[in-house]
Amino acid sequence: MTPLPLPPGIRSRMVPGVNGLTMHVLEAGEAGRPCLLLLHGFPELAFSWRHVMPRLAEAGYHVVAPDQRGYGRTTGWTAEYDAPLAPFHMLNFVRDALALLEAMGIARTRAVIGHDFGSPVAAWCALVRPDIFSRVALMSSPFAGPPARNPAPQEDVHTAMAALTPPRKHYQWYYATRPAASDMNHAPQGLLAFLRAYYHHKSAEWPGNKPYPLKGWTATELAQMPDYYIMPLHATMPEAVDPFMPSPAEIAANTWLPDSDLAVYAAEYARTGFQGGLQSYRCNTGGANAAELTLFSGRRIEVPALFISGASDWGTYQFPGAFTRMQDTACADFRGAHLVPGAGHWVQQEQPAITASLLLDFLQS
Repeated sequence: MTPLPLPPGIRSRMVPGVNGLTMHVLEAGEAGRPCLLLLHGFPELAFSWRHVMPRLAEAGYHVVAPDQRGYGRTTGWTAEYDAPLAPFHMLNFVRDALALLEAMGIARTRAVIGHDFGSPVAAWCALVRPDIFSRVALMSSPFAGPPARNPAPQEDVHTAMAALTPPRKHYQWYYATRPAASDMNHAPQGLLAFLRAYYHHKSAEWPGNKPYPLKGWTATELAQMPDYYIMPLHATMPEAVDPFMPSPAEIAANTWLPDSDLAVYAAEYARTGFQGGLQSYRCNTGGANAAELTLFSGRRIEVPALFISGASDWGTYQFPGAFTRMQDTACADFRGAHLVPGAGHWVQQEQPAITASLLLDFLQS
């Protein structure tokens, strides 16, 4: 494949024999040094860590960032809508992480660090195998702990949101529908323009991102979030973000995601499609993950834990109460929550220097 435009110090390779996958991995720093495992989210790639990897490597770490199952240049997965979902269950992502370390000859990490969807994967790595993942840093998606065995009944927010004026829907349940991947694969404005609008809309560059805690899991509370989370009922995701396409001047001024970097995402998703990433949302919304993870109900993350998010990131509050539960109950040794000014959802890309500094302070404490 075309070589990725990587910053100096980052190298790319394929690692075979990883829980049925041949995993594409970016590395920085020397093997044998304390390892940091970096797990990306959606719709991202290992490439999303390009700005922080050299900084972490310069501090003396061996930094490993894979394309996770369903993404990028990692092979060995299939993601047809009617294919079995078991490979995309949360605990299988933990198996992927463990198998990758084993294939690379790494017995233990200094930390596992996850952003967006990678954040819950990192959390479950630390909760299930604290002997291997000795610290955890969660980014943009708080971990509220394992699901309860007998959860309290909740309002049917989906029916209630559809009855709002204007009617709305939750993006994760949209992502679980059959048309969602095709909607994005064939975005009418083109894949590059769709991704530009999507990343911009969720970043600190969009002035409407002024998040605050929500009072509960109700339609009226959730509807306070922007359209990329609580979408217009009849819109596709490309249609939902298209009105927020940045101007040519705003695109030219963007330093954290120039067109040359955005083209990497567009090329990779044009080749793989989006269904690989969406399978994980289906496991969440359909209850498959909860059915397995209730086994750990009452367990906490015992290793030191950190949270980093953008000050303009609604992801911190999108599940009401999760940010507080992470700090009070889900993590036994919580070392701090940092909301970074000048960053939205893509904190490690928008503010890499601050993100790397916070991580290094946590790792070296």
